[in-house]
Amino acid sequence: MIHYDTIKRAFIRLKEIKLESGKGFIEIVKDYYKLSRNIRISFYEYYKFEFEKQPEAFRNTFLSSGNKYRYLEILNPRKYYVLARNKYITHLFLEDAGIDKAELYCYYDRIGRTDNLRIGYDYESVLKILKNKKVNTCMIKPTESSHGEGVLLITSIDYTNGGCYLKNHKGEIFELSQLLKKDPLIFESIIEQTAQFKRFNASSVNTVRFITMLSTSGEAEIITAFVKIGKQGSCIDNAGDGGNIDAAINIPTGEICFAMQFDGWRKTKPISHHPENGTQLNGVVVENWESIKNKVIRFQQAMPFLRAIGWDIAITDQGPEVVEINDFWDETGQLFVRKGWKPEIENCYQEWKKYGVVL
Repeated sequence: MIHYDTIKRAFIRLKEIKLESGKGFIEIVKDYYKLSRNIRISFYEYYKFEFEKQPEAFRNTFLSSGNKYRYLEILNPRKYYVLARNKYITHLFLEDAGIDKAELYCYYDRIGRTDNLRIGYDYESVLKILKNKKVNTCMIKPTESSHGEGVLLITSIDYTNGGCYLKNHKGEIFELSQLLKKDPLIFESIIEQTAQFKRFNASSVNTVRFITMLSTSGEAEIITAFVKIGKQGSCIDNAGDGGNIDAAINIPTGEICFAMQFDGWRKTKPISHHPENGTQLNGVVVENWESIKNKVIRFQQAMPFLRAIGWDIAITDQGPEVVEINDFWDETGQLFVRKGWKPEIENCYQEWKKYGVVL
């Protein structure tokens, strides 16, 4: 049974589409109904991605959430979800696979009682690890979160007077004990991005989202790439609260294009430069692009359990480093690159389905 609030929200969105597009209610509903049958989109997706004004190339290739669920049942089986969704386990797996990433300083879980060089379960054990490793700056992240939620950028740590005081990028000071609550955390090194990416926005690590696919032959390919750039003063590059800057990257050339300011759904505008610092975006070519692509392809080949991965990659002087991997990546990037990736994902799905996968 459809809830009253759901109907109310749909009607409000329908009115908004009508006002912005100048189209009639019947025309919009008929268009949505056609697309819902052809590509299985929800009305919320129709609203979010502004389908009433999208060209046919976008409409025909869009990967909806409904289709993504079906494809990823085979491409990224549930039994392997933990590889991407638990950041501590991701660290361990990437390490073992020889994939470049930040250094893991400490994993905190108050339920555990393991006492070793990087697992802590209380204030004393975590403090001991941080002091022994002489950690003076770090990133602190919830073990299971997404979209930059709960991330702290720690710019200095003061161990004097028997305490442990952490200062974040905003100048706020916390005692370590204030952070060690019931939720597990990881403490990891701060990734230093290249001068080129730092110019885009210095306060955040501006990552490139790659989506890669693995074939049954063991070959891998990149099917899309776009850069996420934070706003000044923000330590994350995700849209989150306050929005961000996003732009497509031409896969063959590495040229940045279609830059946009994302302030929320249906609140985007095309730009050519960062709106706050004036740095040029469109037309800029990512340095060492061929080498970066080759390494990202190798990353995918080293993780055969997940066959379609969304990688958040920091670009460093040493090459690409993994910030996070996503087994159930969102569909938002299709808006930034101005085309969908349904054909590529569907072909990969059909290939693995024919090959035979044990779920």
